[in-house]
Amino acid sequence: MDKLIFTALSGAKTGTVRRVMLTNDLANVSTNGFKKASFQRDIPTQLSGPGFPVRFQPLMENKADVINLAAGTRMDTGNPLDVAFNDETVLGVLAEQGEIAFTRRGDLRVSELGFIETANGYLVATEGGGPLTVPVGGSVNITPDGTVFFNAAGADAGGAAAPLAIGQLLMRDSSATTLQRRSDGLFEEFGANGAGGDIAPGPQAASLTPASLEGSNVNAVEVLVSLMDYYRSFETQMKIIKSAEELDQTGARLMQAS
Repeated sequence: MDKLIFTALSGAKTGTVRRVMLTNDLANVSTNGFKKASFQRDIPTQLSGPGFPVRFQPLMENKADVINLAAGTRMDTGNPLDVAFNDETVLGVLAEQGEIAFTRRGDLRVSELGFIETANGYLVATEGGGPLTVPVGGSVNITPDGTVFFNAAGADAGGAAAPLAIGQLLMRDSSATTLQRRSDGLFEEFGANGAGGDIAPGPQAASLTPASLEGSNVNAVEVLVSLMDYYRSFETQMKIIKSAEELDQTGARLMQAS
């Protein structure tokens, strides 16, 4: 009886990790550049201890939220500050503590202080690791290789000034690097444990598509079906625990009658 209740309860408890990941994916189904996570695999591990040789605890092979960089839906916006990253290219930003982290969010803007930042407030990093600033006045456009050009006000009409390159976006091809999600939603190399930092460039050239945005790669229907499957599994485990309790009570009554 002990092994039945313990195994069912352990499975129900471990399944909550999957539920959290699914609900997070569903909540971000309309977030630009959001990437779903790969599910961890449960490994049945026997627990040692006198008198309980049959107890097994499902343990997670990897508790990190490993990022799935499959492409999301592309949308042409016409906004020169909107960018969609190609293949497995990621954009470097400065996290709250100043460390380098990465994102696929490409809805950029110029802040009131003149910094280029993502729509959720993270400063975009340059190849040198610092923030990217824009002069007052004029407009900005970004080329596919990540070079940022500043066009002074009136230059297009008069043709007096050529666009000025003011920086290079920190972009990396992450095809050769396993990325995990941080607590702030940004990406970092697997095993960094919140420290962030730059990653080694992959074999492909990092690039972007200007005036476009990439939507989430979460399929809402798939997530809803997975959630239904989870809740059915959880209900089954609770029924097993209830049945084990009833069997235990029936056995106790039989012992009293004898």
